[in-house]
Amino acid sequence: MTASTLLRQHAEQQYAEELAALARIDDKPRPQGWALSPWAVRLYLLGGKLPDGFQVSAKYIGNARLVEIAVATLATDRALLLYGVPGTAKSWLSEHLAAAICGNSTLLVQGTAGTDEAALRYGWNYARLLAEGPSEGAMVPSPVMRAMREGKLARIEELTRMPSEVQDALITLLSEKTLPVPELSTEVQARAGFNVIATANNRDRGVNELSSALLRRFNTVILPTPDSLEQEVQIVEKRVAELGRALALPAEKPALEEIRRVVTLFRELRGGATLDGTMKLKTPSGSLSTAEAISVMNGGMAMAGYYGDGVLRAPDLAAGLTGAIVKDPVQDRVVWLEYLKTVVKEREGWKDLYRACMEVL
Repeated sequence: MTASTLLRQHAEQQYAEELAALARIDDKPRPQGWALSPWAVRLYLLGGKLPDGFQVSAKYIGNARLVEIAVATLATDRALLLYGVPGTAKSWLSEHLAAAICGNSTLLVQGTAGTDEAALRYGWNYARLLAEGPSEGAMVPSPVMRAMREGKLARIEELTRMPSEVQDALITLLSEKTLPVPELSTEVQARAGFNVIATANNRDRGVNELSSALLRRFNTVILPTPDSLEQEVQIVEKRVAELGRALALPAEKPALEEIRRVVTLFRELRGGATLDGTMKLKTPSGSLSTAEAISVMNGGMAMAGYYGDGVLRAPDLAAGLTGAIVKDPVQDRVVWLEYLKTVVKEREGWKDLYRACMEVL
């Protein structure tokens, strides 16, 4: 399968040119096992211009100090926990950290209520196990075990969705950097470069609290929602443009004003007040994250491209906005209707959005 036919490339594939350009000029000290120095990893994440004029795009738009703390943590023996509400780019930052530091973001464990210890330790090929008994060949290593053997970063998504007993399997691994294999009377010891990046949030259902013993093994970096309207607009504009190109949507790049309207609407409902502070608002049950704003914009572009004239307008966004906001058909519908009638209808230049949303509500 060629890269052009992939719906989504891994970070190290999509940004291979930038990573190679950074590696060529990177003469700074780097931790053992790292592909780039912490200086180059920071530049890769936050963007900038190299001495030879090559432009590195920003992967994370936000507080640079948080990125520096995350990178510095991974250079120590402490694991990194990226914590925050849904849609604050935890998984995105985790993937790009792994791509820049070890060139492989695919050593991933997806946490769910059904995740068992084998996902963090190892499993067995039962056909070979029955035929041969416990052996190296019958073992199926987890992504974490592979990361330990290869000296790379393992990523654990949604750590708080895993049952507590599965979370506890990480404690010895993070403390001793060793994974015992009692069936073979042996162990796997981590090579230089190994570490763990985990993500977690406390907003979704099915969350299991992390024990204090496990939390002590992590350095926690809390990723906030975007500080300002302009910063969030910048994030949405960048990601919408990237996804529009990747999906080859037959629509024009959305006008900045349409992005600003969606982001303003999300920030007001998320914060429970209009941006000018003159009116208190009820908040819906959903998180209304930046990621959801990006999804609404891309959905609108698809509507405009396939069922319109290619120009994004209010009717193309209305259904996506309603779907993002109305998660509870009773409570959220009341919140959304009240916001439409008291804010959107009265705001200058927003009446087209009001009419379009009322038609689909």
